[in-house]
Amino acid sequence: MTHDPGTDAHPDTRSGTYTELAAVGPYGVRPGHALITMVEPHPGHEHAYNRWYEDDHYIAGAMAMPWIFAGRRWVATRDLQLLRRPARSAVARPVTAGCYLSTYWITDGRHDDHLRWTVAINRRLNADGRIHHDRTHVFTAFHDHAATVYRDGARGPRDFHALDHPYAGLVVEIIDAADADGRAALLRWLRDERLPRRLAGSPAAMVTVFCPTPLPGDRMSYVKQVAGVGTRLTLLWFLQEDPRACWEPWFAGLGEEVAAWGPARVELVAPFVPTVPGTDRYVDELR
Repeated sequence: MTHDPGTDAHPDTRSGTYTELAAVGPYGVRPGHALITMVEPHPGHEHAYNRWYEDDHYIAGAMAMPWIFAGRRWVATRDLQLLRRPARSAVARPVTAGCYLSTYWITDGRHDDHLRWTVAINRRLNADGRIHHDRTHVFTAFHDHAATVYRDGARGPRDFHALDHPYAGLVVEIIDAADADGRAALLRWLRDERLPRRLAGSPAAMVTVFCPTPLPGDRMSYVKQVAGVGTRLTLLWFLQEDPRACWEPWFAGLGEEVAAWGPARVELVAPFVPTVPGTDRYVDELR
């Protein structure tokens, strides 16, 4: 008979502590924080990376953790990578780097609790040989939620539904302001003027806006510290159609629009489509 370790008793799980933790602290549905991670598997390891991330790490290294309540994986095939702007990016070097993207919502007020768990579990996974090292973290950051702007007002999915709703595509836009005061002004302009105007009649149902936060000092060594803390904004545009079908009229000019506003620069505009869980679809279209 095949042994199933999942049937073993685990007296060291401290179930009583879980009972105590469940009774205290925030437990709303708002995505107060996010983990956004863009990764490049090393050439020749694309299939192995995809299977490891989807079959193991997405679950044991993310969704099974406390206070992550939604997640979705996205992929940029080679034709989508070639649509990215600007050619010289402070985020991705070269700008085509980072063909897989994972996005996760974290319960508002639970960032610190989640962060302590994620550092501990990733150390354990690494010691147990359950980390795939043939990859490069192009952009990995925890974020605080700053704003959500909807195209259709109160109708349609809310931001807490966004990673479960079957959106056809996602565009990541990363903007750097000159300083912290400039970021506050940039956020006001985005929230009150640019995003409502851009969303009207567009294929994007909503845009979520986040501010990156520093990674802890005891993070895993292969994940570099976050750049742009205090000056950067990360925007996620959730699309109801394939980004290839709407790229030129809606997204190709975002950098010029921000530059015309003031002292800020778009450092990345990158389109993705959702992966198909349980398959290797798109793996042979990455290069």
